[in-house]
Amino acid sequence: MAKSQRTAVVLVAAGRGLRAGAGGPKQYRTIGGVPVIFRAMEAFSRHPDVFAVQPVVNPDDAAMFTAAVAGLNHEAPANGGATRQASVLAGLEALARHKPDIVLIHDAARPFVSAGVISRAIEAASRTGAAIPVVPVTDTIKVTGASGDVEDTPDRAALRIAQTPQSFRFDVILEAHRRAAKDGRSDFTDDAAIAEWAGLTVATFEGDVANMKLTTPEDFVREEARLAAQLGDIRTGTGYDVHAFGEGDHVMLCGVRVPHSKGFLAHSDGDVGLHALVDAILGALADGDIGSHFPPTDPKWKGASSDQFLKYAIERVAARGGRVANLEVTMICERPKIGPLRDTMRARIAEISGVDISRVAVKATTSERLGFTGREEGIAATASATIRLPWSL
Repeated sequence: MAKSQRTAVVLVAAGRGLRAGAGGPKQYRTIGGVPVIFRAMEAFSRHPDVFAVQPVVNPDDAAMFTAAVAGLNHEAPANGGATRQASVLAGLEALARHKPDIVLIHDAARPFVSAGVISRAIEAASRTGAAIPVVPVTDTIKVTGASGDVEDTPDRAALRIAQTPQSFRFDVILEAHRRAAKDGRSDFTDDAAIAEWAGLTVATFEGDVANMKLTTPEDFVREEARLAAQLGDIRTGTGYDVHAFGEGDHVMLCGVRVPHSKGFLAHSDGDVGLHALVDAILGALADGDIGSHFPPTDPKWKGASSDQFLKYAIERVAARGGRVANLEVTMICERPKIGPLRDTMRARIAEISGVDISRVAVKATTSERLGFTGREEGIAATASATIRLPWSL
């Protein structure tokens, strides 16, 4: 089979994850500040050889799902069943109208699947029709009896740990799942076992030890520590901006339209808060300043909304494999009063940047009627940004 054939994905996310402890279904918890399910889905949604991602969720989780995967392309969620096996079948049936050639079936509780594993899965299914990623067993395995005594020590050289995504010709695995459901078989622990039961030969390909399944609270603790260690380059940048008042009836401050007796004299919308914040982020990246990326001499930025500048700076952090740890803005003005709008501004910055609001601070002060801000001739803003990047020499 050719690698160019159409590939779809079933993302299984309907489980309750009770062994992971308190905090709700594990696929909607965050790890490294990002929902588990977002990490799992993103790898497939952005893979160039995948044309459709079909999530399968518990209908009670609809609101959590929508919030957790905002910004990612996917099919309308299918409702999960009482077992993982039933949920996979629901996902396959939902995909049937698209008639994919290859389907990858992945557990949302494996958030660290790489593009390399996905590519190998597609290639293996194209070549063999049924394949699973595996990693070698490194520990000695013991078989115990009912009493807990050791009964056997299998040769670990022949043992493998199965992972997902498991990959199949779509028509073959759909038929196998339908047969199992018709025969009342609901005891299979993975899709490869159903394929084996249906008489298919299941090949293996190289998995990834990082592609682990989150099962217990200890798994979350370990992976949080691993992610933090990978982002050991902690940087802080500062920014400053000022705009004079002119004609108008409002000003834009931290992404919020604020009624005022004057407007800003500016090439863009003049949002001093967001401009200072963009400079702070770019400074932390050692990546120039806002003027070098968005020159005021360029007519295409005339009247531009500053939220796109902030999104751009955040994307520059993400492109380096980094994360934003904290954003802080201080507004310096006599009027308008910032205090009543502080949380609205925090929420808007959080929305634009994709950072939790607990990591966003907006403050305000006056200049005690001194200087241009004291004379109400304009507004100034200072900002700081703390980011974490992978360490590199």
